[in-house]
Order: sequence, then C-alpha cells, then structure tokens
Amino acid sequence: MKSTSLALHTDKYQINMMYAHWVNGSHQRKAVFEAYFRKLPFGNGYAVFAGLERIVNYISNLRFTEEDIRYLSEQEEKYDPMFMEALRQFKFGGTVHSMKEGALVFPNEPLVRVEGTIMETQLVETALLNFMNYQTLIATKASRIKQVASDDTLLEFGTRRAQEADAAIWGARAAYVAGFDATSNMLAGEHFGIPTKGTHAHSWVQTFMTEQEAFDVYAKVLPDQVTLLVDTFDTLESGVPHAIRTAKMLESQGKRMNAIRLDSGDLAYLSIQAREMLDAEGLDYVQIVASNDLDENTIFNLKAQGARIDVWGVGTQLITASDQPSLGGVYKLVEREVDGEMLPTIKISGNPEKVSTPGKKDVYRIVDKKKGRAVADYISFPDEERPRNGKRLKLFNPLHPYMKKYVENYEAVPMLEPIFVNGQKVYELPELDEIRAYHASQLKLFWPEYLRKLNPEIYRVNLSEKVWELKQKLIDSYMQPEVDEKE
Repeated sequence: MKSTSLALHTDKYQINMMYAHWVNGSHQRKAVFEAYFRKLPFGNGYAVFAGLERIVNYISNLRFTEEDIRYLSEQEEKYDPMFMEALRQFKFGGTVHSMKEGALVFPNEPLVRVEGTIMETQLVETALLNFMNYQTLIATKASRIKQVASDDTLLEFGTRRAQEADAAIWGARAAYVAGFDATSNMLAGEHFGIPTKGTHAHSWVQTFMTEQEAFDVYAKVLPDQVTLLVDTFDTLESGVPHAIRTAKMLESQGKRMNAIRLDSGDLAYLSIQAREMLDAEGLDYVQIVASNDLDENTIFNLKAQGARIDVWGVGTQLITASDQPSLGGVYKLVEREVDGEMLPTIKISGNPEKVSTPGKKDVYRIVDKKKGRAVADYISFPDEERPRNGKRLKLFNPLHPYMKKYVENYEAVPMLEPIFVNGQKVYELPELDEIRAYHASQLKLFWPEYLRKLNPEIYRVNLSEKVWELKQKLIDSYMQPEVDEKE
C-alpha cells in the first residue's frame, strides 16, 4: 500500500542533510529560515500571497508513517535504523510566522519565517515552497485579471488544462482569493465553498438533430440556469437567433434566460453584434459570457475594442500561469545556533540579486495616516523599536542608499502573523470569504500606480539601517581578499 502521508513530499537532499546532522549530533541545533521571492511575476507591481492554509494543514499533520519508514530503509544511503526510529517519533515543534493569505507582497521580504531545530526546519522547505509558489503565482495572475475586468464577473474554467488534480483544486481556490467569482470545478466547490458555475459543451448541441432542439431541451430541464453556447455552427446566423427563440419560450413561462456564451471567433465583433440582436428582441437582461484562451491582456484589448461582454470564463492562461509558469520563491537560512547563541548568517553569490539578507526579521507595512495609503514595506530586526514606536522613519533604497526619504505620522502594520508557536497552532484559519475581503482591503491601501497592468510604479521595500549595516558587514567579512603569504 502506498503512503498517503506528505512527510516524503520533499527533496531527497533534505533527508540526507537531516541524516548527516543526526549522525553529526547537530540535528537539535536551532535555525531560522525565511521564504521569499526575488522577482515579481508577469512584470506586475505586486504579488498576492496564497497557500497558507495548505502549509498549515501540512505542518499540523506532518508524520512519518510505517510506509514512509519502510521506503526510506530501502534507499541506497542505508540510513541507520536508529535514525529511522527518530523519524517515527518526529513531530514539528517549531515556530512559524507568515503573511496572511490575500496580502499584497513584494520581492525580498519574508513571506514565511520558520524557526526550530535544523532537522525540522530543513524538512518542511520543499513542501512549503511548493504550496507557496504555486498558489501565490495563480493568485497574482487572477488579481491581474481582476484589475482589468473590474466589476465584470470572472469564472475560473481551468481544471482540464491544469497540471493534475491538486493544481486544479488549489488553483481554483487561489483565483477565488484574488477576486474570481466562481469555479467550474465541483470538487473545489465542495472543499472550499466556492460558488460553482457551468453551461454546456458543444457536444450537447451536436447530440441533437437541430441546434434549436438542443437549446429548448436544455432550457426545459434547467429553466432557471440557462446559458447557451451559441458558436457550435454559426454564431450570428444560427446560434444567437436560436437562443433568442429559446429565450422567448422561457419568457412565455415566466422565466428568463441568463446568458449566451461565445467560445470562438472574433469575440469583440461577435459580442457587439450579439448584443444588438438580443437588445432588438427586448432581451437586454441576457448577459454575454466569453471564453477561449482569455487572459488579462486579451480582456484588456477586447474592452478597448468595445466588446459587450459581461462574464469572462478564464481557464488555461490562468491555471497554468502560461506566460510565467513558476514564481521562483526561495527558502534561505538567516540565523543559526553556534555554541548556544543565535547568530545571523548570509548567502553570498556571484549574482548580486541572490545575496541573502541575514538575521531573523519582521516586516511592517508603513501606512500614511493622513492619506490612508501604503508608502513602503519596512524590514527590521524584532528587537528594533522603530517602526513600532511611530518615530520619524528613514527609508532608503538598499541598492542606492543615497536615495532616501523620511516619513512621519504613519501606522506600522505588522505583516507576519504567528501561526505555530513551539509546535502548537495558534492561528485560526479564516473563512475563504474573509480572505477575499482582506485581499480587497489590501488593494485599497495602494495607489493605482502600483496596481496597473503595464509598467507599474515600483513599491518601496526598505531595510532598517541595522539590517542594512549587518548585511554589508557580513558581505565584507566573507569577501576579504586573501593575503599572499609570500608578500
């Protein structure tokens, strides 16, 4: 029997490092890791954090089963049986802080912070990044689409093009977090309470002798949920006229047809013509749904062309994030125990953007009290008084420190919430509609310049002076030129 545990949802090198620490006797040393991404996806001005619920469920149920132990015992490394016993007894006992789902987040700031023994903090890396990276990516894509669609209805139609069932279900949830209104996936609806919507396929029309018969039968069976797909044969010559006849039949019964759906062709032209045809028959209440490989760019252009579309069904481009299919989030060690003392650590790289920022850190959103808008995110050490004390705050560009400004009369909103403390879950997972509302409130904090689809303004993510100075100090200490002993 195959294991249903997620303990082995990890890279093998994590197990090997855990084993090496166990053999070395260093497995109980404390460590702090932070998960973040270095670059915003899609050229967007922000990302939308998602995946926390799955991370919480994963950590809460993290156990090695007998099937897991048996599988590990068969590996070429030939792990010591006593290590296997240690894994049998494993339970996550660390502390986790995280951004709330739906938060607007930015490059190089901690989204999740994990503290604990090196053994447990190392184990959770792969799964945590897997859940965070995918759902944050899809939520960000969905939010971009929502920014363009504005008050139009958005339907997530991506299941059949998703990379397997988990991607479809959790992708639907991420899209809903960021403002989509419903999903076609019934399992996602059952699991998360997301509203579900569906019409019919071209095969329904092809099953009958005539398109009119297909429409009329569908309307008789589901008279209160009639949306008719009108492009099986000829949208304007056949589909829309037949849909109008069905709508008139429903009116005679005291019912109203919901919508027609366009799934091919020139959606701008067809929607304009269809709207005129429907309105001419007094069917101005019938909406027009569009699908067919839509994304934020297509929707933006269709709107610019005057398309008369009320509802957008978005599938492949959303659920696969086709123009950028990965977020690239990373999980880096920032602090480790040495002789009983926690010391900051840094990763140096030949690629400057890959140099990590040392030390355990908090993130604050600095909000101008007068204007009610976010002006920057501020990263500081937990023991720093600023910005908690509200005193005058210096903001400077970490890459170009001479570029600086000072802010006063601000609110410093802590962005990292305690989720687990010493292995105990202390965070009550919110309902999905609460997360949606939180995301909407986050958007209202930001000026439109940061939210626009094209060439958004860059939002400030600032390091405190102490964080910046420590980073420079550690870089200098590791980059000292070697002294030639012959000199």
